[in-house]
Amino acid sequence: MQGISRARFLGMAAAGTAAAVLPAGRAGATAGRRGLTYRGAVYEVADGETPGTGWSARRMRGDLRALAHDLHANSVKITGDGVERLAATATEAAERGLHVWLEPTLGDVPERDILDHLAETGRCAERLRRQGAGVHLSVGCEFVLYVPGIVPGANAQERVENLLNGTFDPVTTARRLHRFTARAAGVGRSVFRGRLTYAAAQDEDVDWGLFDLVGLDYYGFFRHRDAYVRDLARYTRFGKPVAVMEFGCCTFEGAPERGGMGWDVVDYGKEPPEIKEGVVRSERAQAAYLTDVLSVFESMGLYSAMAYTFVTPDAPHRPRDPRHDLDTASYSLVKAVEDRRPGAPEAAGWHWEPKESFRALARQYARHCR
Repeated sequence: MQGISRARFLGMAAAGTAAAVLPAGRAGATAGRRGLTYRGAVYEVADGETPGTGWSARRMRGDLRALAHDLHANSVKITGDGVERLAATATEAAERGLHVWLEPTLGDVPERDILDHLAETGRCAERLRRQGAGVHLSVGCEFVLYVPGIVPGANAQERVENLLNGTFDPVTTARRLHRFTARAAGVGRSVFRGRLTYAAAQDEDVDWGLFDLVGLDYYGFFRHRDAYVRDLARYTRFGKPVAVMEFGCCTFEGAPERGGMGWDVVDYGKEPPEIKEGVVRSERAQAAYLTDVLSVFESMGLYSAMAYTFVTPDAPHRPRDPRHDLDTASYSLVKAVEDRRPGAPEAAGWHWEPKESFRALARQYARHCR
């Protein structure tokens, strides 16, 4: 997404779609079996805020190796903009035996450019599929945030502010969202012959008849397991498999309750940005939430679940400086650690280390490898 940080806007789309409630759908549910067909993580191919944190083929290969062999994932959702980055990452993932979910998320450009970018990405997905790779295509993610013209605002930040302030027309927003989603589905179908989906915000009103899978970005929080089941059951009523395209939380006490708004514990008005007072880092809280909701997904027999996200290079972990430890407000499974070691390559700048959430998910995923 051009100039857009996905983690910064996770919780916003629901604000714009809550007025257009999820329709009842037709009776039915996912298959009666239990367990997930696909389990993995989201891998972003954004350019980064600095040259040192941008996408690189070398890092990508190492990351996918860890995702497949250490996390024990059998699938990965590759998302971002730049067709070459998306294609290279998808090809590497397929060669490692991972099932690929390819999701272009170009934003803040005209609709025609977004659809052209989708078409080109879809052609890449189709080439991989014809070569024998397992590939699904998502036509995009939470269009209400990233596509100009659905909600007023010249850029994503302005659209977020309008959503939070209520300065938009819910009926008009829903109509525009439906129109663009239908166009995107049509483009996806025209170039890709595999299964098609879309990553919707919770409570977003989507015509799932356009897609093969119900796709959901899920950041819900409940005290009791039964409440999760009731909440998620709404999405099984369309008679199609349910794919959890994203799930996760940040890395501090109380982060699960904040869901998609966890990033808001950073004061971006300060330079450099600071973690707000009273926020206590907790890898344990993140790990517990991920494994708890994953168990719910498994028990319901949902189709897939992708933990958001593998790594966030632009949110470094600074254990000796908690106020500026931006990884505390990160959803990632690994922490980006700035290199200060003698002889570290200048271009490298950082390396990652697994969090408790990585190890906890790896144990849960590994049970399905035996």
